[in-house]
Amino acid sequence: MKTQPPSDSAPGEASPARQGIQSVELAMTVLQALEEGRGPMSLTQIAAACGMQPSKAHRYLVSLARVGLVAQSPSSGRYDMGPAMRRLGVESLRRMDEVALVSEHLPGLRDSTSHAVNLSVWGDHGPVVVRWEYGAHALPITVRVGATMPLLTSAMGGAFLAHLPEQLTEPVLRGQLEAETLDAATRDRVDRIKAGVLREGVATTVGGVIPGITSVAAPVFTAGESFPLVVTLVMPARGVTEDDVARLSDELLRSTRAMSEVLGHAVDQHRP
Repeated sequence: MKTQPPSDSAPGEASPARQGIQSVELAMTVLQALEEGRGPMSLTQIAAACGMQPSKAHRYLVSLARVGLVAQSPSSGRYDMGPAMRRLGVESLRRMDEVALVSEHLPGLRDSTSHAVNLSVWGDHGPVVVRWEYGAHALPITVRVGATMPLLTSAMGGAFLAHLPEQLTEPVLRGQLEAETLDAATRDRVDRIKAGVLREGVATTVGGVIPGITSVAAPVFTAGESFPLVVTLVMPARGVTEDDVARLSDELLRSTRAMSEVLGHAVDQHRP
């Protein structure tokens, strides 16, 4: 009788195609501890962050150091990211098309909300619409892809105002307003927009650019120092209640957090 090769899974367990290698997953918790530590860490600190005994964490660190993913300082004995990890990070960023990756999530957000969705990036003269997904609800007008939007009156503009440094946004704002300097009333308005976005997580406008349109925008953060992208839900203002806007804002924030994670951003990381 022909003997069957031994199975990798016990009865009742997931099939081999669904199984992983636990030691690899545990090694990843060590690397994640180093990432979240934001600097060189002692063995004791790493073990505590991983929930491991120091002896077990040390064995993983030895193996990770052998392949260059971790390095230990000869002077302090502390551990940090190794040269292979730095090369992997640089190459990952080089390959990443942020607009393409985020764009893949837009149809899902459109379908879950039934409303139009657009994606904007920061351009030389302000927010630029680079993607547009039409929703199930008719809009009085559609902003064309490639259009530059105002900072003060658009939801996407408010999101960029809140999450970009003033040295970038103020010259653009002066150019859009055709003003040599910003007066006190404009600065106060900008401050109120920033405070609202940072408090709520989203920027909301009603008829800001197009009459009869409500827009809700939220940022998508990247892994490096690149500027954030902004995703905006666009809907007819008529028939949309405050409760609807709150619900859609929550859905937008869940989606943009997921998009930020795809781009390698730590979602608990504070952005000014």
